[in-house]
Amino acid sequence: MAENDNKKAVDTSSRAYKIAAGKGVMNLPNKLTIARMIMIPVFILFFYLNFAGHYFVALAVFALASFTDLLDGKIARKYNLVTNLGKFLDPIADKVLVSSALIVILTQPQFFNVFLNDWALIVGGCCVVVIFARELIVSGFRMVAADAGIVIAADKIGKFKTVTQDIAVILLLVFGGFYELFREAIAVRVLNYVGLIMLAVAAILTIISGINYIVKNIAVLKV
Repeated sequence: MAENDNKKAVDTSSRAYKIAAGKGVMNLPNKLTIARMIMIPVFILFFYLNFAGHYFVALAVFALASFTDLLDGKIARKYNLVTNLGKFLDPIADKVLVSSALIVILTQPQFFNVFLNDWALIVGGCCVVVIFARELIVSGFRMVAADAGIVIAADKIGKFKTVTQDIAVILLLVFGGFYELFREAIAVRVLNYVGLIMLAVAAILTIISGINYIVKNIAVLKV
């Protein structure tokens, strides 16, 4: 069945469609993607600014940026506004957002070793490296596939991996905010442990999804 046959009919005369469609390739989904990229330096700014509650502000920016990821895809599919620009920018924005969050968190050792030994910082660093390595490998894999005229669809494990990474970042930012206020509270310690566990789970899912991705599409390397 042709791709166009799978698309839902859209009322192009409606006000909602006109707002979403915009002009040219700069439709609403692409504007949201660009807005997400603009929010990345804003997130980093508030993460490092030293004032009471700055981690909570950084968390709000990260959460809003993550929400735009869900929103732009939903709008693009609903109104058939998927463009090559969106296909190019959307995954880049997602990866840079999560990567930036993981990098800045890693620069603050207290997120890892305040309740644990330095081994937690080492393990956290390894988790971040694994996540970066997977994204680089898969991106290279997709470039090879595209050059061969092969389209590779995202799989469910990869989506679970992304969600888990977002949850890990959010939990660690929540911990950072409460740690500045309550320090030794039991709930703060639990938040730290759960956030670090989620980061480890994200790293494991990253490895699994990377292996699954390559195994399922190994034919790309034989072209």
